[in-house]
Amino acid sequence: MSIWSRIADALASLRNSEGLSAMFDHLRGQPDKTVAFAIAVIGLGAKIAKADGQVTRNEVTAFREIFNIPPEEEANAARVYNLARQDIAGFEDYAHKVKRMFAEDAAVLSDLLEGLFHIAVADGDYHPGENAFLNRVAEIFGFDERLFSRIRAQFVPDAELDPYDVLGVNPDASYDVVRAAWRSLVRESHPDRLTARGVPEEAVRLAEKRLILINGAMERIDRARA
Repeated sequence: MSIWSRIADALASLRNSEGLSAMFDHLRGQPDKTVAFAIAVIGLGAKIAKADGQVTRNEVTAFREIFNIPPEEEANAARVYNLARQDIAGFEDYAHKVKRMFAEDAAVLSDLLEGLFHIAVADGDYHPGENAFLNRVAEIFGFDERLFSRIRAQFVPDAELDPYDVLGVNPDASYDVVRAAWRSLVRESHPDRLTARGVPEEAVRLAEKRLILINGAMERIDRARA
């Protein structure tokens, strides 16, 4: 059974569900975190697409790049996405529900924030409204400014970031400490790790941007300390 069929089944199990807000509560404690992650991306992704005042075809396409939707599942995917757009709950309510669902796994929340950035920049412009939206989501997720800036730098071309901030270490840290931080981040971004965290395989490709940034930071530090 595909992820979209499982999501449709989960929706069908709810009585009189008019949106996805109730879905988050329904899925709390359920073992299928892949479905939960997908619905989180859909719910917040549908709302961030409107954060700059308009929904563009590129933003919808970006959503489809994260999730590879086969033709036979397009009806189920469209139903869920339309429910998210029509849901009266605000994005902060969604973010709080997601935070409670993945409270013990900050890495999944980081994956989700990356997916939202991917959608936000799909139209070629990073709008102040989108930045405010994402910054607030990051705050609700419990992320500090350093982590938010690192993720933003992966997707926003003019968002330069200190390589030490990328690796989450102080500039005066020893080389061994810096190298250990780099290795840890590379391991966390490995496809097998992402799959184990319940990230849909369609979304694993987002880790490629993260790895490029992490490896680039290490290369810059190596050159500076050579």
